[in-house]
Amino acid sequence: MKPFKFKYFEIQQSEDVFRVGTDGVLLGILADVENASEVLEIGTGTGLISLMLAQRNSHASFLGIDINAAAAWLTKTNFEHSPFHSRLKNIHQDLKAFETEKKFDLIVSNPPYFEESGSDKDKIARQTIELNFQQLISASAKLLSDHGVLSVIIPAEAGRIFVETASENHLFLNRKVNIKGIENSKTKRLVLEFSFVKEVIEESDFIIEKSPRQYSDQYLELTKEFHVFNSRG
Repeated sequence: MKPFKFKYFEIQQSEDVFRVGTDGVLLGILADVENASEVLEIGTGTGLISLMLAQRNSHASFLGIDINAAAAWLTKTNFEHSPFHSRLKNIHQDLKAFETEKKFDLIVSNPPYFEESGSDKDKIARQTIELNFQQLISASAKLLSDHGVLSVIIPAEAGRIFVETASENHLFLNRKVNIKGIENSKTKRLVLEFSFVKEVIEESDFIIEKSPRQYSDQYLELTKEFHVFNSRG
């Protein structure tokens, strides 16, 4: 499978691991990484999100974990060949068995959300059997620093249950970005950010395309330091 080339790094891809997708890119450009020093990514896949965040924050250290051995190997390869390799580490690890004394300023995840799917990679990466929202949230609550942030991208229809589950774990919604595929369409994804501090929720909309196959100015502006193209080809 061909690698996916960004301006400053390249993502090797595999048939056994979800390839670079829009959801990962969106979390990579929208997650609040600016003030983080220690970042954890849960479910790295190719390592894309951590690599984008490492480009945006030049001093933070990153740890990625993934239950899928093929994904862990691929992430390791992509981390090692990036210009940020000295700040990036990953391990093949089930979140349910993950233990560390370290606390993280930012935890990011593009979590599984399909109940059923066909291939083995789908079953691992997208079934709630392996990592459901409750497990992700409860683990994050234990791993976050006092002022840490949990940042996720999920389907819009899963937003209510995710927010409710987070609240039960004393994580409160601080930021909500409504992702729309095209102008004037329904919200299809949400970027949600939580912390232990109750704040007024910052809500905004993000439009991917202004017309079919034509990226919005908003998308182009935030991805200009990553993508090597200016419009969808």
